Amino acid sequence: MNETPEPANPAVETSAAPAPGKPAQGTRKPRKEDSFPVFVIKLVLIVAIFRSFFFSPFNIPSESMLPRLEDGDYLLAAKWPYGFSRYSLPYSLPLLPAKRIFAGQPERGDVVIFKAPPGNDVDYIKRVIGLPGDTVQMIGGVLHLNGKTVPKVKIEDFVIPVSANTDCISPDFAVTEADGKQTCHYPQFRETLPSGKSYNVLDLGYRPQDDTPPVVVPEGKLFLMGDNRDNSMDSRFPAVEGGGIGLVPQDNLVGRATIVMWSTDGSANWFLPWTWFTALRWKRIGGMF
Repeated sequence: MNETPEPANPAVETSAAPAPGKPAQGTRKPRKEDSFPVFVIKLVLIVAIFRSFFFSPFNIPSESMLPRLEDGDYLLAAKWPYGFSRYSLPYSLPLLPAKRIFAGQPERGDVVIFKAPPGNDVDYIKRVIGLPGDTVQMIGGVLHLNGKTVPKVKIEDFVIPVSANTDCISPDFAVTEADGKQTCHYPQFRETLPSGKSYNVLDLGYRPQDDTPPVVVPEGKLFLMGDNRDNSMDSRFPAVEGGGIGLVPQDNLVGRATIVMWSTDGSANWFLPWTWFTALRWKRIGGMF
């Protein structure tokens, strides 16, 4: 008797059974996630690289750069415009040479962060006034570059409210406004460099540093000044720990100021959450250089 063979069921596939202890063919081993310590190490490395070679935050602890920068401002500095050295790294770790690599020349008028001589261990912020080869001199409170007067035009007073971060430098500049608020009114001027770059400076009256001998900036150095001309220990003064900075080596540059990312008047209290917002100087946030 002839038997009719049963047709194969196309829905059923046969395959060899996997060997004991081995995954079936075509499957993947589940990826083992990084442990928390490994994640932390990676995060620290990413932050260190970002802060060393791209951007780094800095806070303003004084009024030497009024009116452009106020005590309590927090800004971002770009690290790459002037190249990199050991001072580019957090805590000046000696992983790079002290001499800058990929060095770039600042421009007059740049606002720069640098390590102040002689100790080279404290961050300062000033404006670039003289480049190598320039002759810099103050005569009667007026800046002179290479024998030529830098235009300085009187504009409206700079007004800043009295706060936990700010007090008037002397009673002569203190004003009680119509609403009873206390403010400081400082004489303000617009200074314009030969390149056409302009910025505002304060002149509080005659001071000894308003008249200086001519200084020729040597190769590899910079002449830096604060915008608050009568309240800034800068290149007009010899380099002394905690005092003047003298002529600053370009290798000491850390970065160029780019944007104000935060600003507070110092009145915030950690235990009073609403003061975290009332202390903010909202209009200053986002200011570019």
